[in-house]
Amino acid sequence: MDIKATLHTIGQNARAASRLMAKASTLAKNAALIHMAQAIRDNKAALLAANAKDLAAARTAGLEEALIDRLTLTEKGVESMAQGLEQVAALPDPVGEITDLKRRPSGIQVGKMRVPLGVIGIIYEARPNVTADAAALCLKSGNAAILRGGSEAIHCNQAIAQCVRMGLTAAGLPSAAVQVIETTDRAAVGELITMPQFVDVIVPRGGKGLIERITREARVPVIKHLDGICHVFIDEHADLDKAIRIADNAKTQRYGTCNTMETLLIHRAVAKQVLPKLAEIYLGKGVELRGCDQSRALVSQMKSATEDDWRTEYLAPILSIRIVDDLDDAIEHINTYSSQHTDAIVTENYSHAMRFLREVDSSSVMVNASTRFADGFEYGLGAEIGISTDKIHARGPVGLEGLTSQKWVVLGNGEVRG
Repeated sequence: MDIKATLHTIGQNARAASRLMAKASTLAKNAALIHMAQAIRDNKAALLAANAKDLAAARTAGLEEALIDRLTLTEKGVESMAQGLEQVAALPDPVGEITDLKRRPSGIQVGKMRVPLGVIGIIYEARPNVTADAAALCLKSGNAAILRGGSEAIHCNQAIAQCVRMGLTAAGLPSAAVQVIETTDRAAVGELITMPQFVDVIVPRGGKGLIERITREARVPVIKHLDGICHVFIDEHADLDKAIRIADNAKTQRYGTCNTMETLLIHRAVAKQVLPKLAEIYLGKGVELRGCDQSRALVSQMKSATEDDWRTEYLAPILSIRIVDDLDDAIEHINTYSSQHTDAIVTENYSHAMRFLREVDSSSVMVNASTRFADGFEYGLGAEIGISTDKIHARGPVGLEGLTSQKWVVLGNGEVRG
């Protein structure tokens, strides 16, 4: 296969399809999503058979059990995919919305209209459900999508893609609006991220290595986050029962997610009251604790934290703990070591809460809530394509609105400029 020629053909088809998708009606887009959901249910046996092929190949290749778990598609997973498509169909369509319309002294009205980005390239690993999720979000936001899943899910991704095409065709929309790259050759990724004439934005979903490579080599804008070094700060004015619930949940509800707390900061005034209780909970759940000297003086089972620990996203039952002098010290630590993903304060002091919200430079900043809420569904977006720690365009969980842009619109009645 000539990778360059193949990708250019895919790109050309996507660009043409994006122009049709940009003017597609909400009715047509929703119909496509409903048809896709039905096609996935009707072809459940084929999807599970394709997934079985991928799983057999993964086991032969000796892939880790954690990766095989993410790769596995069950009957419940098939139904969840179908329901996810129906949920996106039920979301408001952002395309064409005009906001901030104001009349100027000249007589003209000036506002902004929400429009699709165009062609979105999505590169992801392992989870086959991403094929359906990504297709749904790109379609509803009026974009065309080029999807490149991991080689370990090639059969299942192609089977899901067939259901997606069936839905598009049934609704009278171009089948090229969602294309799945069929080759497992890594060169296809290199080509996809260097085609600005065909692709408007790249969204990588996967490990840090994949995202670093794409960020380094892409000639197309990238919506991404590298890692989630998330913090919870227990302030001296915290409700300690509330703090214990939040700090426990932020770390132990799930260990392998990007919005899981990796560093706990505690004000020295309440450390003796709260840290031993939290340590008992963490140790009881098998969490390894690594802390500063002051923390270790309160918890004998705690290991010594190194400079690298403050900069590490563990994605595992390991937690760094530091006792800080005050709010300024906590904010300084977070802005030094945070990956600008999600950080939270537990406090009953309004001024401290407002300072934390203003001064912590992260894509999600929380007061008295677990970092695990940093999620598109929890934020009311319905679904998300990923989370962005960038500062331009989209930041935080990226849903339908994050897959659009805005253009200025001017409404006049014959006005001319003097």
